[in-house]
Amino acid sequence: MEQNTGGEAPAVEKLLDSTLESVDSAESLVLAIARQAGFQEDALDQIAMAVRECAVNAVVHGNRYSAAKKVRLSASKTQGRITVTISDQGSGFNPDDVPDPLAEENLLRTSGRGIFLVRAFMDEFRVRRLDPEGTEVTLVKYLGAK
Repeated sequence: MEQNTGGEAPAVEKLLDSTLESVDSAESLVLAIARQAGFQEDALDQIAMAVRECAVNAVVHGNRYSAAKKVRLSASKTQGRITVTISDQGSGFNPDDVPDPLAEENLLRTSGRGIFLVRAFMDEFRVRRLDPEGTEVTLVKYLGAK
């Protein structure tokens, strides 16, 4: 299978409904770009998990499934990396306030590991509060990184 690891490609932007079906759409769109960029299967799995976790957080915790609110997704590949930005229209959060999923009191919880996984799977993870409301997360994965 031929792999394109060449230069820049235009960013893809999509406005998604606040539904779990939109999470599947976000994951598929980003994976197509990552494949085109030349990422191998292990990295594709990590990118897919990270995008899924962030999109679910945007739909569930950010927009709280509100039909009036949208999730904005952008993804682009440049030489050597893929950059994904996901934003919601919720009230925002501070990632430092998210409980440590490795703390003993949190080990048996059924949720709360998403940001931990995103940080583990991506090479860069940034969170920014939007004005007047919303949260934007940026994920970066370098081609050839572990």
